Amino acid sequence: MSEKKRIVVLISGSGSNLQAIIDAVNSGFIAADISAVISNKSEAFGLTRATEAGIATQVLDHKQFNSREEFDSNLASVIDRYQPDIIVLAGFMRILTPEFVKKYQGKMINIHPSLLPKYQGLNTHQRALDAGDSHHGASVHFVTEELDGGPVIIQGSVAISPGDSAESLAAKVLVEEHRIFPQAVKWMAEDRLKLVNNQALLDGQLIPVN
Repeated sequence: MSEKKRIVVLISGSGSNLQAIIDAVNSGFIAADISAVISNKSEAFGLTRATEAGIATQVLDHKQFNSREEFDSNLASVIDRYQPDIIVLAGFMRILTPEFVKKYQGKMINIHPSLLPKYQGLNTHQRALDAGDSHHGASVHFVTEELDGGPVIIQGSVAISPGDSAESLAAKVLVEEHRIFPQAVKWMAEDRLKLVNNQALLDGQLIPVN
């Protein structure tokens, strides 16, 4: 039996997706270990979740650095201490430099609250409502230099109801996030998921894009 893969999770907030991954590891659904949770905000509740699960935590406050490059360089040093096989961005609200992204290309995945390529960036739920969409959702994708533009791995879709607000829609989408994110991490841990020529492959097959 090969050694379990090591995961490092980056967060900025409450860490509900982190919790979904912790639960999936603890249940055996994901055959890997979470080595550390790193946050750029000391008040992030996700740090409490990690501590309660017995996972090492680190805070690297981006405000302490003079540039994005300096922050990313220090972040990479912290990450590399744990020698992760997989880096998971679970609500990490920082735009990463191209150098940082290149360093971890193919090992780093992110979750985004929209059906990419729709609504890259912020305020996705309101934008879906404003556009009169019938469906909305979340996407797990490989991180590339294009913001929210890396190849999609898996998506979860929800129907938009007539009475939905941005808040109610966000709550519906979060349920899907907690379903699809652990699934993507599981595939990574099993070496079934690869980034090849800027395309996502599962079991050697191209993952169809919407």
